Amino acid sequence: MTLRYDTISFLSDYGLSDEFVGVVKSVIRSIATEVAVVDITHDIAPHDVRGGGLALARSAQYLVPGVVLAVVDPGVGGSRRAVAVEVGDGASVLVGPDNGLLAPAVAMVGGASRAVELTAEQYQLHAPGPTFAGRDVFAPAAAHLCLGAGLEDLGTLVPVESLTPGMVPVSRVDGERIFAEVLWIDRFGNVQLNLDPAEIEPLGNALRLTAGEVGRNVRRVGSYRDLESGELGVLVDSYGLVAVAVNRGSAAFELNCTEGDSVTVETGGSASTTSVQLQPKRSD
Repeated sequence: MTLRYDTISFLSDYGLSDEFVGVVKSVIRSIATEVAVVDITHDIAPHDVRGGGLALARSAQYLVPGVVLAVVDPGVGGSRRAVAVEVGDGASVLVGPDNGLLAPAVAMVGGASRAVELTAEQYQLHAPGPTFAGRDVFAPAAAHLCLGAGLEDLGTLVPVESLTPGMVPVSRVDGERIFAEVLWIDRFGNVQLNLDPAEIEPLGNALRLTAGEVGRNVRRVGSYRDLESGELGVLVDSYGLVAVAVNRGSAAFELNCTEGDSVTVETGGSASTTSVQLQPKRSD
């Protein structure tokens, strides 16, 4: 059968220490032997639907058109729906749990055109138990879509407005302060905020950041190299959002923050540092 899609992009919270990722990819391979599987990441924190959704949204515009298989599924075996969501009038289909995981990426690419609940058992594996939907439900659905199965073959059409929305926080302005949230911390410790660069433009180049009990004066820069080694600064990251960074260091460590924490941004003083020399105590 002619392939309808030739690529499956795969994201999960499975990690790589267990066999889960390999088993899912082998199920896909057993059904659609010519399909390429691209691993987006499998290091989403366990059960972190919000983190998985944001990672998927950051990736969406760069993924090869095809099928996206996303599994961060703390409600597996429960009442949450298993769905396939068509975007771009069939340019791609996102397959995964209807728990908000897919919603940010769907919104990023213009919204859903159709969606089905995956109820057709002939496109699923027999499940010894209900707790591995990635293997038994989502992987077969993704593979059969690649082989040319129609979206409606996989189950029952559902209204796209009934899909669970994603939980993406928005910033809040109160006077001359902006209350933001940490969306993402990458492996280098760069702290991405839910702020568009235009939101902080009126505050100038010298800013004050407060995260919990930690407050730091920082300056806006164009790139990492504009910061002195160890200096904390604010820049526009590769996804077009405001991020806090340290040249050759971790901004998350400096601010003692983690994903989901609140950060206040306001106009601040100079971010420059002054060297202090310790002198021997004088004896009179």
